[in-house]
Amino acid sequence: MKTFREGQGPRDAVRNRFFLKQGRFELAPFFGYVPNNAFARRLVGGANIGYHFTETLSAQAQVGFSPDGNEGDVKQLTAVLLDRAYNGGGGAPQGNTPGGAPVVRKAFQQPFDKVQLTATFGVAWAPIYGKINLVGETVLNFDFYGTVGIGMVSKRDYVATYDEAATEEQRAQGDILALTALGNEVKPAPSIGAGANFFLNQFVALKLDARSAFYVDNRPQYDPLVPVAEQRLYNNFVASAGLGFFFPKMKPRLYVY
Repeated sequence: MKTFREGQGPRDAVRNRFFLKQGRFELAPFFGYVPNNAFARRLVGGANIGYHFTETLSAQAQVGFSPDGNEGDVKQLTAVLLDRAYNGGGGAPQGNTPGGAPVVRKAFQQPFDKVQLTATFGVAWAPIYGKINLVGETVLNFDFYGTVGIGMVSKRDYVATYDEAATEEQRAQGDILALTALGNEVKPAPSIGAGANFFLNQFVALKLDARSAFYVDNRPQYDPLVPVAEQRLYNNFVASAGLGFFFPKMKPRLYVY
């Protein structure tokens, strides 16, 4: 009678959720890539662990690891910059000009880092839930979420210099890199991100995720003889894909949700 007199009130845009998260844990292994590191290829593997307080709010913890391949994962751009700096007027004195004057090259190094370990703790908010009708009666349920958190990055610092001992054959192949490791550092790193879950069944979801971890470090020091005291903000951006496994078993729906 009350419903007849007052009406049913506002309804959710999408009803009859196929997938319920409230009161469930989530374990999501993932594999990703860091596209914004110009000097080194960084592949990332890790896992995200979460607990869903409601359908939209959850606590999240994520750990990611990137193996260090030494010179094997340094991008070709690094060698190109060193070659241009060295043979275009940078580096130590070497040889003579046609007139007999020595060619003077300024010292040059290319600094960069490799983030090897990340850990983030925060919250995720998933305000958008929807359904896609793919083919016929097949319906794919999904949600979009945003994340914010605090954590750390552990990185190894490197400088790359021109290898003056490289043979002519190595130089022809672009193998002119001399890599020096400066040590490891751990930096506090707040993070933000966004992603989507595509629910395959009531237990598994395909997860697409993109997160940025920000940390403060010294500006690049290109001249080994001139220290740099200024600092700047860096961004370790990871784009990843994985599978989210939810447990315990989803509770049966007792009402239209």
